[in-house]
Amino acid sequence: MQATPTDLAALLEVQQIDLAIMQLNKQLDELPQRQKILAARNKLDAIRAKLAQAEILKKEVSKKLSRIDDEDASLAKKENGVQAAIEAAGGDYRNVEARTKELEGIFKRRATLEESRATVKAELDKLNELVASANAAIDEVSALEQAQIASFQKEGGELKAKIAEATHNREALFTQMAPELADEYEKTAKRLGSVAVGELDGTKCGVCRAPIDSGRLIQLKAQAPIGICPNCKRMLIIR
Repeated sequence: MQATPTDLAALLEVQQIDLAIMQLNKQLDELPQRQKILAARNKLDAIRAKLAQAEILKKEVSKKLSRIDDEDASLAKKENGVQAAIEAAGGDYRNVEARTKELEGIFKRRATLEESRATVKAELDKLNELVASANAAIDEVSALEQAQIASFQKEGGELKAKIAEATHNREALFTQMAPELADEYEKTAKRLGSVAVGELDGTKCGVCRAPIDSGRLIQLKAQAPIGICPNCKRMLIIR
């Protein structure tokens, strides 16, 4: 393949830029903030799931407490009515006795309701504490997540700026070499996904280091200044 010294210099410089871009992309992919942000979001999902469950339980317990309060209010009203009936009964012993037993039943039921209320309120207090704790944890983890996002945007932004600059320089170099050479480089780099150009080092490829037999070596040198390594299929500069 034909190439001028300027072509060769540009080709090697493009390769160095591509290696630098690969390293920058690797650094970008491996920024520790990525894992920290993911961990924070997973933690937030878990906390929010527990919070949602606690909120459901809180509604159920609140309804239970409301039912207790409603029944107790109804019994209190009934208690007042029975008490008034006892006072109005005067000397009607049987009426007073019946009403008194009814009143005792009301007292007993209200006492049971009071115990239930205390138990339910304690349960509700625990759920309120759980909800408050979960909300506080969400605020804390969210703050950590935002800090990591800001750090990632800063550090990642710097790396992306370097990648953009290197890519711009790469494109400028391509304008300095023959189109067919640039096209061959792009196809080889895409196919290999790594170093696309090597230099002949004696009887070996400077990249794969595989020896080239004498017959192929003669053919390869006849293709100077650029051939193809018979082993790794990279573009090979022959000086």
